[in-house]
Amino acid sequence: MDTSQLLKGVLDLAVLAVLRKEDGYGYDVLRRLRQGGLDGVGDASVYGTLRRLYNAGLLTSYVVPSEEGPHRKYYSLNEPGRERLLESGQTWKSFARALDDLLGEGA
Repeated sequence: MDTSQLLKGVLDLAVLAVLRKEDGYGYDVLRRLRQGGLDGVGDASVYGTLRRLYNAGLLTSYVVPSEEGPHRKYYSLNEPGRERLLESGQTWKSFARALDDLLGEGA
């Protein structure tokens, strides 16, 4: 099964979930998503998602100087982002339960 379409549908939720625990910069968020099992996520997808969530007012950002190259732009979850994470998480859990029920019927 090609998971790329599934990933597109849940990447916002996954990024919000990663940032719930700790602020992060683009590559750090990508690394944490991949460590969490989302191996198929692409760099451009994550950076685009961070920009979109920031522009939607769900994230705040700040710049941290780096001694090893360019400054890093960190993203953090703000209150609207936490609310979206809670709502989207509940929607996902409900959807996953429904699909599990459907899959269980044929097994």
